[in-house]
Amino acid sequence: MGNIGFPEMVLIFVVALLVFGPKRLPELGRSLGRGLSEFRRASSDLKNSIEREIDAAEIEQSIADTKKATERAKDELKQSITGTPVADTSAADTPKETVESK
Repeated sequence: MGNIGFPEMVLIFVVALLVFGPKRLPELGRSLGRGLSEFRRASSDLKNSIEREIDAAEIEQSIADTKKATERAKDELKQSITGTPVADTSAADTPKETVESK
């Protein structure tokens, strides 16, 4: 199913000839051709738009990953120079609770 061979095409043409007549058949064929080309163009534009959005998202993720790696490397370098541990900046930005003693 889905494959249309030569006999099926001839049958479709004969039915279309009987239904629409010989005068309207060329006009119908042109209209069908224009419609199919417009559909292909629209689907191609949609595909290209989706691919551009995916590429942009991948680039944004790559930039974010590079920034994180740069920050980690900077913190490690500071730690190795000063000898004191540097706070982990990759953790969530929630304030740490302190326990006060009475």
